[in-house]
Amino acid sequence: MIALVGPTAVGKTAVGIALARTLGAEILSADAVAVYRGLNIGAAKPDHHERAQAVFHLLDLVAPDEDFTLAEFERLGSEAVAAVRERGRIPLLVGGTGLYVRALTATLTVPNVPPQTAFRERLWAEAEGRGTPFLHARLAGVDPVSAEKIHFGDRKRIIRALEVYEITGQPMSAFHTPEGVQGVPRPNTLIFGLEAERPALYQRIEERVDAMMAAGFVEEVRALWAAGYGPSLKSMQSLGYRHLLQHLVEGQPLIESVAELKRDTRRYAKRQISWFKADPMVHWLRAPEKNVTAEAVAAVISGQVNR
Repeated sequence: MIALVGPTAVGKTAVGIALARTLGAEILSADAVAVYRGLNIGAAKPDHHERAQAVFHLLDLVAPDEDFTLAEFERLGSEAVAAVRERGRIPLLVGGTGLYVRALTATLTVPNVPPQTAFRERLWAEAEGRGTPFLHARLAGVDPVSAEKIHFGDRKRIIRALEVYEITGQPMSAFHTPEGVQGVPRPNTLIFGLEAERPALYQRIEERVDAMMAAGFVEEVRALWAAGYGPSLKSMQSLGYRHLLQHLVEGQPLIESVAELKRDTRRYAKRQISWFKADPMVHWLRAPEKNVTAEAVAAVISGQVNR
């Protein structure tokens, strides 16, 4: 397997398509937002032109109000990898969700905790009576790392984190750090990371958000909200969607929502960089140099990868 990772807006999709065309590969998306149908612009899903150039998998898997876990991604991703290999082609994993990448490039322990209906209903009733922040405070008591990352109003993710702790006795965050994820790299796996100078990356982020707005991002989120997909859903707490819901639902001025989206995207990119830099398996390539694709192909062929 080949994986192409890196922060948001660094140019992974374009390089991934070039690699797929050069190597005879099919692309497997490793993006936690792209699995949701209807979340298109904010997830930066490949457009029709891009999809015409390469075969993509693991997009549009579930509706925005459906639960989707890491274990489910690992299962579906493994099936996709096997199918690609059966066709005699190379599976090329492209994305920036660290745990999704890790699930398919390493053998690891995933919190495979099926939904606990009675437990969920009890916590949901508590949230209805005492407020979602009450559950968030409980989560902070057992898993402060997850509580810091999960919005205090994101009821589904809070309950899921408490559910994992209830069943496994371990905090969700134990599975969500490079040190805490247990597992070893799978054989015959090459991982490449795209990196750019920080000012250039931040400029790309500014331009991407502006392009998303010009492409109708507000209208996309408005349509999702009208279809019943509100702020409490895990999918709608994703980067960009929660920001525009603050504008549409809470009346925040659009200019403020966009400014916060750009700021939070920069912060997210920094977290992605930290995650992938901690992985010694990643062979780093500079973007957006013109020869980055040729360099990646040469590295794949020669097997020169940092270990």
